[in-house]
Amino acid sequence: MLTIYRRHRKDCAHRSEGRKYRRCRCPIWVDGFLAGIEIRKSLDTKDWEKAQDEIRKWEAEGKEVTEKNARHVSIEHATAEFETDATARGLRERTIYKYKVLFRQLEGFADAKRLRFLKELDTPTLRTFRASWKDKNLSAAKKLERLRSFFRFTVSNGWLAANPSKDLKSPRVTMRPTLPFSQDEMIRILAGTQKYIAECQAHGRANARRLRALVLLLRYSGLRIGDAVNCPRTLLADGKLRLYTQKTGTHVHVPLPDFVVKELDLIVPLSGARWFWTGNGKPETAVADWQGRLQKLSEYSGVSEVRAHRFRDTFAVELLLAGVPIERVAILLGHTSMRVTEKHYSPWICERQEQAEADVRRTWLRDPVSLLETKGTPEVHGKHEVAN
Repeated sequence: MLTIYRRHRKDCAHRSEGRKYRRCRCPIWVDGFLAGIEIRKSLDTKDWEKAQDEIRKWEAEGKEVTEKNARHVSIEHATAEFETDATARGLRERTIYKYKVLFRQLEGFADAKRLRFLKELDTPTLRTFRASWKDKNLSAAKKLERLRSFFRFTVSNGWLAANPSKDLKSPRVTMRPTLPFSQDEMIRILAGTQKYIAECQAHGRANARRLRALVLLLRYSGLRIGDAVNCPRTLLADGKLRLYTQKTGTHVHVPLPDFVVKELDLIVPLSGARWFWTGNGKPETAVADWQGRLQKLSEYSGVSEVRAHRFRDTFAVELLLAGVPIERVAILLGHTSMRVTEKHYSPWICERQEQAEADVRRTWLRDPVSLLETKGTPEVHGKHEVAN
């Protein structure tokens, strides 16, 4: 007969209560005889139900059942192998960086809990790990996707029999509303850049002029800030910007207004190849620097939340309100699917429809048939009523 029990750690508050106490999170061991053979070993789990199921299998088979290709793979080894594979698959540097951040947190959590092997990361333990995250909303959902991807990799390599992260429920995500700048806010932001330029010139700082150029480029190209900062000067020709969006890997041509082209020509490039990045160091660092400068414009313009993505939203919304079909807006934004555009800009698509309906109604005022049919009839709440 086999018996399972908690083998309490030295720092367990219930160690003095012995084997009878099982409501802590100490490792589970098995002790007893099976087919005349004495067994006393760790089950490599802290889940009581999982341990019971494992012992039932052993007793049904009359022998210890081991997993195929079972290995004691360390967490550190598994994460390193995943990073190597991600690089070999050609994932974007930014994506690999996000996995590295996750793995640093996972390894730090494992050290604090004195965990070393993958098998110790069961579902309850991963729930505890997720509870330690500061990420909320969409950021938490994306991080959970990366965690699940990592554990799918461990299962495919034969290191685990099942994915312990698949039972983790996804967090509730509240989409941040699209917040394009109004035309008045754009005028105030550009006036704020002029104030910033004047102040910086007095202190001998040159990046203020580049900030104004970046604002105009973001607004009239619809680029993400990472693509704008990393944009090569050679992509601008004949007043058109030939875009390559890193996120989708697609090429798009966007015409720029003459005043935007002139502003880009006025600034001294930071390198021979780019306007906003020297090419030294990591592009993420340069992007973070420019995001910080954009935030300063809230102080100079009086417009709250001057963030890079709001210029992209403004670019998209102005196109939609001007009657540009959504499929063309999706192409200009570099979206892989029109559904992505609809998801983010659906309120503005509705407003465009309302504008179109108002335009149709205005044509009735110049239409002779409409005027003849409605002549002399009273109007009630904007709708025509047939006279008695």
